[in-house]
Amino acid sequence: MANALITGVTGQDGAYLAKLLLEKGYGVYGLIARRGTDTLWRLRELGIEQQVELINGDLTDLSSLIRAMEKSQASEVYNLGAQSFVATSWEQPLLTAQVTGISVTNMLEAVRIVNPKARFYQASTSEMFGLIQAEKQDETTPFYPRSPYGVAKLYGHWMTINYRESFNIHGSSGILFNHESPLRGIEFVTRKVTDAAARIKQGKQQELRLGNIDSKRDWGFAGDYVEAMWLMLQQDQPDDYVIATGRTTTVRDMCKIAFSHLGLNYEDHLAIDPKFFRPAEVEVLLGNPAKAKAKLGWEASTSLETLITMMVDADMRRVEHE
Repeated sequence: MANALITGVTGQDGAYLAKLLLEKGYGVYGLIARRGTDTLWRLRELGIEQQVELINGDLTDLSSLIRAMEKSQASEVYNLGAQSFVATSWEQPLLTAQVTGISVTNMLEAVRIVNPKARFYQASTSEMFGLIQAEKQDETTPFYPRSPYGVAKLYGHWMTINYRESFNIHGSSGILFNHESPLRGIEFVTRKVTDAAARIKQGKQQELRLGNIDSKRDWGFAGDYVEAMWLMLQQDQPDDYVIATGRTTTVRDMCKIAFSHLGLNYEDHLAIDPKFFRPAEVEVLLGNPAKAKAKLGWEASTSLETLITMMVDADMRRVEHE
């Protein structure tokens, strides 16, 4: 039985990936940093909290990563851990550089020291495209990150390529476009919208405050996207892949889908708040996942409408039980 080590196992992607790997018969180990808050709720919600072997460690501490590699005996490493909220990256640029950027080198070093034959997945991001240089972004589109988060992710992306070329590490990067789910953190715009829709419907909130509702994103379902991560590490040759739906939608239209699912008109409840505008905005992101389809046989199977209604329904249940 193969073992996998997931950093960021308590996050949205880590939880869905852990579930997928457990279903495939893997022994799943998750790196967990000590936090005062309950970070295991996602694993609990998916019913897998007891099946994931948790290892205490931190991405900024190389010695703990070496121990995690030794303890897990992992043949596949999925590096999903990061400071992943774009807005926070302007307020904490140095932390973001350390945790989202430099830590990728820490994890690659731990792999190289303990088991250089282990296969490595790096969670790259569409935010690296930033100020887009092509209408549809694919693996050949030039990068132009517009946030400290995007810049840090770009460092990790190139470092993965460098270890692949320098040390023959089987390192692949998934350039994932926005992917959401009922397990998304409340600070992210999709979850903020679906949670607000549920609260307004149940009379517990009056309005939803957002920033730029005309920015466009390519949104998919995280549960679909983790399968692409796994597929990358099953290939003979490591490579980089754009993972996306190929469809872009405005924040405004996403609000419309969420609110209309509950028989509400979003315009009655929406307030634009300048404090939510980014210092440097990414206006449009639209991925071209043709390579992933051709080489991995992967394509997104959950529509945005299905995704948003699934999230609204989950938030309706949560709000009811508060």
